[in-house]
Amino acid sequence: MKSDLGGKKMPKMKTHKGTKKRVKVTGSGKISIRHSGKSHILTKKTHKRKKRLGQDAIAPKGAERKIKKALAGQEGR
Repeated sequence: MKSDLGGKKMPKMKTHKGTKKRVKVTGSGKISIRHSGKSHILTKKTHKRKKRLGQDAIAPKGAERKIKKALAGQEGR
């Protein structure tokens, strides 16, 4: 389906806003995410584990494809 506006295809892909708020694309194109499990029940977790959970991580290759599809409407920004 085409519109009359310069021959662009419609409808456009929409950016998934929840994903946009939770991930960051690095300069090399990798996806940076936050670890889960650091909001409550922290007494039984070791200091080392809590420290590691507080750091950013790179998304696995399998999830990267899904995340990039969710951010598809954000191209050119």
